[in-house]
Amino acid sequence: MHRLRTTVVRLWPLTAVQMAQSLSKPVPLAVKQGLRTSQPARHLNTPLASEPFLNGTSSNYVEEMYYTWLENPKSVHKSWDVFFRNASAGAPPGAAYQGPPHLSRTSERLVGTQPSVEKLVEDHLAVHSLIRAYQVRGHHIAKLDPLDISCVDFDDAPCTIGFQNVGIYGLAESDLDKVFRLPTTTFIGGNESALPLREIIYRLERAYCQHIGVEFMFINDMEQCQWIRQKFETPGVMQCTLEEKRTLLARMIQSTRFEEFLQRKWSSEKRFGLEGCESLIPALKTIIDKSSQSGVESVIMGMPHRGRLNVLANVIRKELEQIFCQFDSKLEAADEGSGDVKYHLGMYHRRMNRVSDKYMTLSLVANPSHLEAVDPVVQGKTKAEQFYCGDTEGKRVMSILLHGDAAFAGQGIVYETFHLSDLPSYTTHGTIHVVVNNQIGFTTDPRVARSSPYPTDVARVVNAPIFHVNADNPEAVMYVCKVAAEWRNTFHKDVVVDLVCYRRNGHNEIDEPMFTQPLMYKRIKKQKGVLQKFVEKLIDEGVVTTQEYEEEVASYDKICEEAYTRSKDEKILHIKHWLDSPWPGFFTLEGQPRSMTCPSTGISEQALSHIGNIAASVPVQDFAIHGGLSRILKGRANMVSQRLCDWALGEYMAFGSLLKEGIHVRLSGQDVERGTFSHRHHVLHDQNTDKRMCIPMNYISPDQAPYTVCNSSLSEYAVLGFELGFAMASPNALVLWEAQFGDFHNTAQCIIDQFISSGQAKWVRQNGIVLLLPHGMEGMGPEHSSARPERFLQMCNDDPDVFPELSEDFAMHQLYDCNWIVVNCSTPANYFHVLRRQILLPFRKPLIVLTPKSLLRHPEVKSSFDDMLPGTHFRRLIPDNGHAATNPEKVKRLIFCTGKIYYELTRERKNRGMDEAIAVVRIEQLSPFPFDLVKEEADHYPNADLVWCQEEHKNHGYYDYVKPRISTTIGHTRPICATQL
Repeated sequence: MHRLRTTVVRLWPLTAVQMAQSLSKPVPLAVKQGLRTSQPARHLNTPLASEPFLNGTSSNYVEEMYYTWLENPKSVHKSWDVFFRNASAGAPPGAAYQGPPHLSRTSERLVGTQPSVEKLVEDHLAVHSLIRAYQVRGHHIAKLDPLDISCVDFDDAPCTIGFQNVGIYGLAESDLDKVFRLPTTTFIGGNESALPLREIIYRLERAYCQHIGVEFMFINDMEQCQWIRQKFETPGVMQCTLEEKRTLLARMIQSTRFEEFLQRKWSSEKRFGLEGCESLIPALKTIIDKSSQSGVESVIMGMPHRGRLNVLANVIRKELEQIFCQFDSKLEAADEGSGDVKYHLGMYHRRMNRVSDKYMTLSLVANPSHLEAVDPVVQGKTKAEQFYCGDTEGKRVMSILLHGDAAFAGQGIVYETFHLSDLPSYTTHGTIHVVVNNQIGFTTDPRVARSSPYPTDVARVVNAPIFHVNADNPEAVMYVCKVAAEWRNTFHKDVVVDLVCYRRNGHNEIDEPMFTQPLMYKRIKKQKGVLQKFVEKLIDEGVVTTQEYEEEVASYDKICEEAYTRSKDEKILHIKHWLDSPWPGFFTLEGQPRSMTCPSTGISEQALSHIGNIAASVPVQDFAIHGGLSRILKGRANMVSQRLCDWALGEYMAFGSLLKEGIHVRLSGQDVERGTFSHRHHVLHDQNTDKRMCIPMNYISPDQAPYTVCNSSLSEYAVLGFELGFAMASPNALVLWEAQFGDFHNTAQCIIDQFISSGQAKWVRQNGIVLLLPHGMEGMGPEHSSARPERFLQMCNDDPDVFPELSEDFAMHQLYDCNWIVVNCSTPANYFHVLRRQILLPFRKPLIVLTPKSLLRHPEVKSSFDDMLPGTHFRRLIPDNGHAATNPEKVKRLIFCTGKIYYELTRERKNRGMDEAIAVVRIEQLSPFPFDLVKEEADHYPNADLVWCQEEHKNHGYYDYVKPRISTTIGHTRPICATQL
């Protein structure tokens, strides 16, 4: 009885205010969509004798009439309707119904024969309020923490204790054995429609206050709330079968003994083991099993370092010897890049799922120490796989994201990624998030690490249900994961599983947690392991015998020992064995390009004209476009007739030609559909009909690849990560992210630094992502001027002090060896070629394009179709084609530059009449640096001073990158001066 009182009283804060309000103002009884109100009815003190309408009527009949009226006021007699409406509006009982005189006189003889209907209604509504209190706040008092020291703080709704009765709801202890009709918003009755109050509270405690805490009542959708109630309230629904318990034990053994094996063999090595949350492995396997049964064929996962080796071994099923050999300090690195620590590596594996008897593909995406940075990458890869297999509802491909509690609450990328979850061009139709809740960061406890009670509160912004579960109860963990997988399969929305656990060894195996968390770790040292507790429970239940358990342990230990023996035969570390996104057929079996040549990137005149005409048209009937857009399309048509294209049309030609060749093109970013500078207009909007749009690019050819152009959320970090993941899935797509202004990549720097610039070196993973960064000092202030090209050039891997050995295929080898390509094109034709080259190359490298702003409409920045025909290609350097080139000996100054400043230099040269004295050469591809072509130009002008010119400050832009390379090219024979225009 004490437990009953304690629980009810601790749930009191939800209803205290409601009760106070109910005593002072009327409460509406009508409810929407069949959901009955949980507020207590107004207490009416007038004696029943003054209400003739009620006298002589059985209380059961009144109750039936009341519930019928709640469902539909028109379904009862008008007299009952009048009574219930008046009573709920606050009329005293005597006035609630004004009956005919004869009825009133008759009723006077029947006074006092039945209890008050008002009390009946009031008690039922109090019970409804109590049920709702459990549904909303039951998780506050659930036993979630295995250590029983949880510091989750609910200051906004303190769970007060100390009351010794249930009177806070307007109920008395004598009501505990009274039977109450259950509302339609609970499933605790099972097949019963009414239960004693004592049983109601008992069942609610079983559902919401044990080892599972459910947060869901903030969800607006009634169907979803009912679905969750049914999953947790239905009596007996959480019971595991005998077979499920045995499977669960086997998985707990694998998870636990794997960590113990590593601890025995490599006790002084960091491995970020799973001790304290061993139930993560059966949790993930349960999600995968249930999803496979629902038709999922591919699961893409992302996770931080804790437990990663265990997940690789026991979930992805990476060969154990490949994991064990990573601990060998004498293992030689293959010539495949710098590599990464073992708990950052990814994996891809296709295997049979034993539960569903279906093949599944599992991939764990490699990621850096920047914990949550992998989240949007996983989402992008998932979206791409769904796209390529035509999975428009997410029924075949899904993602699972694992998080640490401190990172989930602290990293803004989590919030950014959540807000992609329901956007049409970014949704993956539901992600299952699993939080390994250590209840501590590295050394920081939650009280100074977050402002919210739970680390998972960020998920509430997208109405994702949150299932908190005590990780020391594997059966509860398994059930919650089943429900999470079913939720995702049913509603295709995000869901969070919060595994409340602990970290037995500190941040890593050689860290000392007692320095900062002495009380927690004193408790942890006394804590019995979850496997030990679980097997003791199963032995007591007769599910397994001690001998069977010991045999299962010995069997798995033997598997580990045999793999350990085999691991000693590994002499070389091959990072390519850890690929998370293989591209079948793109490379040779040895992982090499199938050729080292790139065909011409030009296309036929007919194709150019056809694409240009599409770009100038509205291929949908009766489509009203904006008047200003009509002028733009007319201007495009005029250029096509003159065999010319500007920047926007050059891009159109590149995209359209690739689509015609079956290459998917995806352009994403803030306002890319129109273009920040109103130059692109790839999506046309009907001026008279909302949501009616036309994308002419999808009308180029009947058998073309689809074109995806999508305005993104106002995020750079998550969206760039998403597009990187999308490009990761297949080499046969041109995936581009455009910043609104070039400097906006600042807030995506983590993706650029950790994944794009260094991804191949660390993980042998090529990627063809394209970054379009508007750049140029156009008087918009410092924040909208520079795309900070110096940052990208500083991270290029070519050596400034070594002049490379020149060969016939020198340019291709440079591209193959570089970590990324940085270009600043000055003509539409060159932009056209570099985009097409990105796909026609026999390998993939990230491409950084510093795109113009003022050149978008510059009268001189137009290219002839002749520069885009078959046989033409991207020009890494564009020589001076004026008078200076014809008389090179007379040239006094050779100016190297890049981008839009070329047009300013040539205009000034002409104004000063210095066309013969000064040569201006454009370096279009800055990295890898065109040593061969720069040498040709320097040799061509033997008497000229060499100058690098840029509009950026000297310590910004390109100078620090190009100066040593030009100097190396000319053998340090002439000084390199710098000037700023």
